[in-house]
Amino acid sequence: MADAPRFWKALGPGLVTGAADDDPSGIATYSQAGAQFGFQLGWTLLLTYPLMVAIQAISARIGRTTGKGIAGVLREHYPNWLVLAIVALLFTANTLNIGADLGAMAESGRLLLPEVPGWMYVFGFGLVCTLGQIFFQHQRYVSILKWLTLSLFAYVGTVCVVHVNWLEFAEGMFWPRLSFEREFWLTVVAILGTTISPYLFFWQAAQEVEDTKAEPLDRPLHEDPGQGPDALARIKLDTLVGMGFSNLVALAILVTAAATLHQAGITEVDSAARAAEALQPLAGHAAAIVFSIGIIGTGLLSIPVLAGSAAYALGEARGWPVGLARKPLHAKAFYGAIALATLLGAAANVFELNPVKALVWSAVLNGIVAVPVMALLMLLTTSSRVMGQFKISGVWKVLGWAGTGVMGVASGAFILATLWGGK
Repeated sequence: MADAPRFWKALGPGLVTGAADDDPSGIATYSQAGAQFGFQLGWTLLLTYPLMVAIQAISARIGRTTGKGIAGVLREHYPNWLVLAIVALLFTANTLNIGADLGAMAESGRLLLPEVPGWMYVFGFGLVCTLGQIFFQHQRYVSILKWLTLSLFAYVGTVCVVHVNWLEFAEGMFWPRLSFEREFWLTVVAILGTTISPYLFFWQAAQEVEDTKAEPLDRPLHEDPGQGPDALARIKLDTLVGMGFSNLVALAILVTAAATLHQAGITEVDSAARAAEALQPLAGHAAAIVFSIGIIGTGLLSIPVLAGSAAYALGEARGWPVGLARKPLHAKAFYGAIALATLLGAAANVFELNPVKALVWSAVLNGIVAVPVMALLMLLTTSSRVMGQFKISGVWKVLGWAGTGVMGVASGAFILATLWGGK
């Protein structure tokens, strides 16, 4: 037990990144997958675990080694137009994701306190997320984000109150059944896109940079290679735990939806909050309440990560001063980008879009954008010119390229199925 505080302290960017992966967009995607396909797509979460560990650890290594975020390193080694194109796609996807997340949080809030108007929830949650990043001291804010990760245990709790056919669950996990239907590949790409998302790469790398600056004795590994073994071991532990936690929660959400909504013949849900609402007659009032609280908790965690990663990428690409450790007056454009992404996301709720379709298509967009970003990350981290003695090799290299290939194949299959008009 004496090592527990040390273990908790060792967890940081990887844990927060993994928890932010299960944002309301992810909740909606996993709920829709479970409702539509039952346990059939459980294998996707088994497949993605080693791949997301590899790509997130690689992203963290870039930040810890170079002392720069991903966009900053790309800016040094690739044409400006390419970097700006990637950043534009990331900013667009993140803004849409923020909007959908705020909408899902507002709907969940109304399930708990229906007398409060939805727009007040959207405004209130957006304001809390934005002001927290601007005014909280960096280390205190990161500590808050770490404690917010505990809200995700709500979804593990829901599995305990629903009836699961464990034989069907095992079949879905270990015996993949593929299909050429467009909806099948749409959902597979959405799962991959919400599990292995570009904004997570940028965030974890940026937070490694921030944490290095916050520790007086730490230096980028380029400047002090002797710190390498301990730093890389911590990154590995942090990422293994964070991504394992992320996938465990994702699996719990998929299993809950498969065991309740799919079994009851409900194959489509309007939003993550509606998934919680639909659970009530099937799994009891407690499950619905726990599910709703989880949506709000993970939204408060993920929106700062979405807005922050967009601001880091944009700021580094433009050469602005960036970092949550900076005072707002010393990084006006950076904090302005955080506020703008959140404001635009909140404003998107004015349009009457189907919340789950917006969330799922946001995940699909992330899945498609991830392919070129992952390819560039692999080219960077296998280069001695960029990473020096800390370039990746062996298992990390194999898993990184495998993840890139899996994302490419799934995205290509979805595009082909769409072009062929499969149903």
